[in-house]
Amino acid sequence: MMKLKDFNIIIILFLISIQSYGQYKYLGEVTDLLSGSPLSEVQIYDKLRGSITKTNLDGKFEFISDYQTLTLVFFLPNYDVFEKETSINNSELNIILAPIQETLDEIQLKVRKQQIFELKRLKDVEETSIYAGKKTEVVLIEQSMANLASNNARQIFSQVAGLNIYQNDDAGLQLNIGGRGLDPNRTSNFNTRQNGYDISADVLGYPESYYAPPSEALKEIQIIRGAAALQYGTQFGGLVNFVFKNPPKDKPIELTTRNTLGSNGLYTNFTSFAGASKQWDYFSFINIKKGDGFRPNSNFESFNVFGKVGYQINNTSRLSGEITYMNYLAQQAGGLTDNMFESDPFQSNRTRNWFEVDWLLYNLKFSKTFKNNADFTFSFFGLNASRDAIGFRTNRSDQIDNMEERDLIKGKFQNFGFETKYLNKYKIIGKEATFLIGTKFYKANNTSIQGPGSDGSDANFEIQTDLYTNYANQSNYALPNLNLSLFAENIFYVNDKLSITPGLRLEHIKTESHGYYKKITTRDGDLVYDNQTIYEDEIRQRQFILVGLGLSYKSNKYVEYYTNISQNYRSVTFSDISIVNPAYLIDPNITDEKGFTFDAGVRGKYKSLFSYDFTAFSLLYKERIGFVQKATPQGVKSERGNVGDAIMYGFESIIDFNLRKVLFDNNDFTLNTFINLSLIDSKYLNALTPGVEGNKVEFVPNTNLKTGIKFGYKSFFTNAQFTYLSSQFTDASNAVSGGLSGVIGKIPSYNILDLSASYKYNKFKIELGVNNVMNNYYFTRRATGYPGPGIIPSPNRNFYTTLQFKF
Repeated sequence: MMKLKDFNIIIILFLISIQSYGQYKYLGEVTDLLSGSPLSEVQIYDKLRGSITKTNLDGKFEFISDYQTLTLVFFLPNYDVFEKETSINNSELNIILAPIQETLDEIQLKVRKQQIFELKRLKDVEETSIYAGKKTEVVLIEQSMANLASNNARQIFSQVAGLNIYQNDDAGLQLNIGGRGLDPNRTSNFNTRQNGYDISADVLGYPESYYAPPSEALKEIQIIRGAAALQYGTQFGGLVNFVFKNPPKDKPIELTTRNTLGSNGLYTNFTSFAGASKQWDYFSFINIKKGDGFRPNSNFESFNVFGKVGYQINNTSRLSGEITYMNYLAQQAGGLTDNMFESDPFQSNRTRNWFEVDWLLYNLKFSKTFKNNADFTFSFFGLNASRDAIGFRTNRSDQIDNMEERDLIKGKFQNFGFETKYLNKYKIIGKEATFLIGTKFYKANNTSIQGPGSDGSDANFEIQTDLYTNYANQSNYALPNLNLSLFAENIFYVNDKLSITPGLRLEHIKTESHGYYKKITTRDGDLVYDNQTIYEDEIRQRQFILVGLGLSYKSNKYVEYYTNISQNYRSVTFSDISIVNPAYLIDPNITDEKGFTFDAGVRGKYKSLFSYDFTAFSLLYKERIGFVQKATPQGVKSERGNVGDAIMYGFESIIDFNLRKVLFDNNDFTLNTFINLSLIDSKYLNALTPGVEGNKVEFVPNTNLKTGIKFGYKSFFTNAQFTYLSSQFTDASNAVSGGLSGVIGKIPSYNILDLSASYKYNKFKIELGVNNVMNNYYFTRRATGYPGPGIIPSPNRNFYTTLQFKF
């Protein structure tokens, strides 16, 4: 159990009482040129010394300085940057900002580059979304020194507290992140979005993300925990939103091309085109990846193309459309048993396993700003995709391929929907308030077919109908889904420091399953004595309300205390009910998961010296779905079903120090170090299966540490990052050994060191790096199906170099 002493670091929270020791007070107000209304969240900089403060909800600001004269820079997105020289002799400053009408100037570009820390938080309100009182983290990709070419999630998300990451390929074809006891598999416990719209296979029935946007195209990654279920859906993990780069406003065309060479035959190319002319702007890219993989039988090829066009109708209205296409084909080396991993972690006895993904996404978005401090957005989105997997997979990873027909699973995902949001800033009893209301419609028509594939070795994804009669693993389902939701939140500002944000979400969910599966029993080898076709025609409808509450108290400009509590819900996925898997059984009575999440913390920045976020959290999971071992006529097997009620709780912290400010105040240098530490514990409160109550919950490493240091001089930067995760279980029975299958058992503790460096000269930039410097042999995943089943090793030491050209 986690002891109270583990939380001694919380004492830091009570030590943050920061006073200003300056001698001169400056104050003023910032308003909009056109409407005359006050502007909040305007960032105010001392041109020579960096960030000072920002305006409050009434557009007012106040700060203390040691200097009698200052040159102040006022910055707010979508407004012209304003520069003002002032002195203590001046009376209250009245600053007027004009909506941006022309290209970015040198001052604005300089202000944007003053971001010191790699992580930031979302404001209370951004466009038509509310984040007040929520735990938010924004990864600034341009500040990262991660291996972007291979989407190295361990590096990219290094400062996001408490994340548990599967690391099983060296190209970043899929993103696998979880946290707080949530399974990282294909990020299926987060609502995953791109530029604000859904990108997973099926938000309700199959929320797995086979597509991950290339990091080289991203401006930032937004992560909203727990309470995000109210605005974005019912997932326990919250929201992950990939935000693409903005096109330059001052160029008709900007070309960026990046070529990367790495270990194991890795080659990637990322080429983007972006620009703007009058009311039009665009951003597009092509991304190609191919390589041999770090194990035999693990080569891959990937192609990804994206295009977005925006049209500024007038000063208040904008229309944009975008389309994404991605295809990749990967050979899969298969899983290992514990004995196989100990013998040779990079071996493979699967030569005929293949996996192909075809992903087409589209989105049309309209946004409008009204004069009465209101904003409106409408987003229409859709997906047309497929996922095919073929291979020899039994419940024993060490079994030699019999070279007969392979198991084939074909999934098609077709869905579309729209999301409408209206946000209005108003006053109630003389106090500021913000109201948000939205609705979402989502409809999906999916199919899942399983049956015999060819007996060849190639990537043939055609069903072999002539082998259908007695093939054991057969199923054919149509899986339509319908979701209607209405959600609302309201920020009530009690005063300039305290805000209260209640919210609710009304859900109507209808999931259907129509089809059949085969139940075939053999004896004396291949002799079939029972061949049944079991038909199913199931409709599940649910209507419920999720509620939540968030509070924020900003005691001063350096410290914000926040807390939130929110209900959560996750429906059964159709992979739980429609796939026949020789590695495990499915409980026919499996049902949806429910629960809530709670956060309480303190966060902020002290000048430009350090940034921090300390959070205590708890996650209650009712009727959690997981694996247990059960005795069957065929012996002991793993069964997937509702295990019981579980609780996860702990402490997450991130602090990033700007050591350059302390050691040598020279703007030519950069020196930052960060510590990201999570201490988590868990247990099953009760269980439907004997022997589980009181056990640890799966995917919960008690200690999750990431720390690193970044040094830079002018255009040269170097970075070192260390990662440590303690051991974790993968099933509710807390099995230590994976047995014959390798599907369940412990994931041992591991530690990883990554190094990277970059240098920029004019239009060129070169990046170099070594991942897993110490060449540790480890694994982070025990797969229940593809690409296993069994242990999936993580990459050994690997190198990469990237050359970028931009004009």
